[in-house]
Amino acid sequence: MRLTRHCPPLKNHNFRRKRRTFCASTDSQFVASLTEIVRGNQSWRVAFNNSFISQTLKPHHVEKVLVQTLDDSRLALRFFNFLGLHKNFNHSTTSFCILIHALVQSSHYWPASSLLQTLFLRGLNPEGLFESFLDSYRRSNVSTTTGFDLLIQTYVQNRREADGLLIVKLMMDCGLLPQIRTLSGVLNGLIRIRQFHKVLHLFDDIVNSGLRPDVYVYTAVVQALCELKDFTRAREVIQQMESSGCDLSVVTYNVFIRGLCKNQRVWEAIENKNLLGNKGLRADVGTYCTLVFGLCKVEEFEVGEEIMNEMIEFGFVPSEAAVSSLADGLRKKGKIENAFDLVNKVKKFGVAPSLFVYNALINSLCKDRKFDEAESLFNDMGHKGLFPNDVTYSVLIDSFCKRGKLDLAVLFLGKMTEAGIKATIYPYCSLISGHCKLGKLSAAKSLFDEMIASGLKPNVVIYTSLISGYCKERDLHTAFQLYHEMTGKGISPSTYTFTTLISGLCRAKRMGEAIKLFGEMAEWNVVPNEVTYNVLIEGHCMEGNSVRAFELLDEMVEKGLVPDSYTYRSLISGLCSMGRVSEAREFMNDLQGEQYKLNEMCLSALLHGYCKEGRLDEALDACREMLGRGVAMDLVCYSVLIYGILRQQDRRSIIDILKKMHDQGLKPDNVLYTTMIDANAKAGNLKMAFGLWDIMVSEGCLPNVVTYTALINGLCKIGLVDKAELLCREMLANNLVPNQNTYGCFLDYLTSEGNMEIAEQLHDVLLEGFLTNTVTYNILIRGFCKLGRIQEAAEVLNNMIDRGIFPDCVSYSTIIYEHCRRGDLQEAIKLWESMVSRGVNPDTVAYNFLIYGCCVSGELSKAFELRNDMMRRGVKPNRVTYNSLIRGTCLMSSVLPTAN
Repeated sequence: MRLTRHCPPLKNHNFRRKRRTFCASTDSQFVASLTEIVRGNQSWRVAFNNSFISQTLKPHHVEKVLVQTLDDSRLALRFFNFLGLHKNFNHSTTSFCILIHALVQSSHYWPASSLLQTLFLRGLNPEGLFESFLDSYRRSNVSTTTGFDLLIQTYVQNRREADGLLIVKLMMDCGLLPQIRTLSGVLNGLIRIRQFHKVLHLFDDIVNSGLRPDVYVYTAVVQALCELKDFTRAREVIQQMESSGCDLSVVTYNVFIRGLCKNQRVWEAIENKNLLGNKGLRADVGTYCTLVFGLCKVEEFEVGEEIMNEMIEFGFVPSEAAVSSLADGLRKKGKIENAFDLVNKVKKFGVAPSLFVYNALINSLCKDRKFDEAESLFNDMGHKGLFPNDVTYSVLIDSFCKRGKLDLAVLFLGKMTEAGIKATIYPYCSLISGHCKLGKLSAAKSLFDEMIASGLKPNVVIYTSLISGYCKERDLHTAFQLYHEMTGKGISPSTYTFTTLISGLCRAKRMGEAIKLFGEMAEWNVVPNEVTYNVLIEGHCMEGNSVRAFELLDEMVEKGLVPDSYTYRSLISGLCSMGRVSEAREFMNDLQGEQYKLNEMCLSALLHGYCKEGRLDEALDACREMLGRGVAMDLVCYSVLIYGILRQQDRRSIIDILKKMHDQGLKPDNVLYTTMIDANAKAGNLKMAFGLWDIMVSEGCLPNVVTYTALINGLCKIGLVDKAELLCREMLANNLVPNQNTYGCFLDYLTSEGNMEIAEQLHDVLLEGFLTNTVTYNILIRGFCKLGRIQEAAEVLNNMIDRGIFPDCVSYSTIIYEHCRRGDLQEAIKLWESMVSRGVNPDTVAYNFLIYGCCVSGELSKAFELRNDMMRRGVKPNRVTYNSLIRGTCLMSSVLPTAN
């Protein structure tokens, strides 16, 4: 064969001289020449550019060259790569296999593995590849079968566990045995794909082949048996391992313990942990964490805590997952403090539960009103490598809002934004709801606008919070504007939305609209609940329509809703307000006869009805009857009784009631004691008032400003001003600051005694301390009028207006009466017109004063005009009004005959 003319000359001149001989040489001579080139110093690039070599070279030549260079596997690899990279030579599978065997024999595992991965890309079936491996193994006469191990391991690593198992079986059929390490890998691979029965079959093959399983093989088999829930055989395998003399490992026992725990056999797992010492082993962090998980699974959290404590005492650092599982389990069981203590205990190891558990624990602490602990966890998060997310901030913001700490909640919303966390709808929901509950509707609306500006869409909860806020402020117009805005955006109202609006309408006594809205609920497919019916029933009761209220009760029962104490209380209160107290009691008797459970609220409503009508004996009888039926008296019930007794000024009954309260373990609160003291002081019964004061103090209930003022007022009324002053000094000594009402008691005493100069001096002092109000000015006006010093009274009125304190009807009517009494009707009418022009609505007393003035001055037509105006304004005339008009008419009748 001729070489092409353009081929560069060979440096090896001997090869050129022998060209003719070489071309005719045998195949073996060609391989020998190639081997010489490969082993020689000549450039492979130059040699293989020879067209004869490049055209003659075939895969089987390369195979033979590789076999002849097995002693230098690196050289063989270079030659293999040279042909592939520079000559684009397509190697045979056998060449790959020969080289892999050579490289493995020389412990060059990385390039051997790389060649196997390339070979896998050819998509050869495992049987064919094994045949090539076996053929090359026999041809190359290598001293190790490690190449087969590499093949099996590569299959397993490539998630082709079944192919790896097939190679194992083919090897064994040929009398070849893989290494135990390789077999362990196959076993674990089969476990990974959950082929547990194949694990057991392979284990039997291993034992039958005469191979000695190691701890890793035993561990894999134990795991497979645990997955199959065959714990009896798993124990037998462990015993087989222990008796085989194989090195033991705690890992095997951990696998068995985990299997037991997974199947809720946690007590057996603990027993196995306790026996580790007898085997010369020691439980490790995996053992303990597995037991903690198992105990949490069966909700044995207290034992879980013990295991966790034992683990920490032995110096093991628990895993985040174990801490998370136990902390969350304790939290869910209501053991919030235990969970918090656990988190604090492990933080010194730098361990913290997951962010999810952390957030859940903070939320539970907030719900449990352990706010300091919740904030402590939040502050610790950064030190533990945990970063609060939107859930963390939302939980804390919600907590602050529910506690009324709205400024702090808004501050945390700002911190959330500064941290680069985009606020979701949830913190805004909490903030808007919180502001609405406290009546801060302007701030709530600003937050609402801010939320929309940030691209968040309000939901039904947010709209309902705003609607509820405006309903509470009696601004139904804005509430319904929001309702229509919400529905206009396609947001369906909820039961709570309708209930809130219906409640607002009922309180505004717009029952017609409330009923209409109740009917609209069906159009929205919204089902009313017990609260909705309770609100409507209460509204009808307040309107006096008990018939419709009871119809609604029947309707809710027919719909499967269960009336509660609120339902019955409204009905009982409604009957009592209509003067049908006996019917209310009969209704309660019927309910109890039907085994309905009534509580203190229902009883207090009935007692209020009796006391309002002065039927105290019947109220006490009802108490005894209800107590016999298991309805306990609470503080409200006793308060209602006491208010009723105070109206009748029955001192003995008060003492009896207080004794019953004491026997029941109840104590009057500050408000009730103050009410009793005030009622007795106003009645002039100061001995009783001070007696109640002593009882109040002895029970640890501290008097407040109102309590002191009640006694001071009583002392001033009977002229004991010196004692009143002593009480005032005591009040100051107890760090209680007297208010306008306290000083008003002294002012009232001075004016009633005609001591106007001292009264004015005291008022000036109050003025300097910003303690003056409409009442204090009215006391001065009354004092001057009583002394006939009407001009000075008018000056006080003008001074009051100049200082920005708004006069009320009493301020004007006191002076108007004095003008009328003097017969100066024109001045009285002038002052009246001034009062009306300032927007002060006259009451019945004011009308009566001016009507009286008109009548005694002979201005009967003016008197009747005032009566008509009075009725137009919705002010009801009383007996005094008509007595004045009758007297005026009689006077006119007597004057006319005389004139005639």
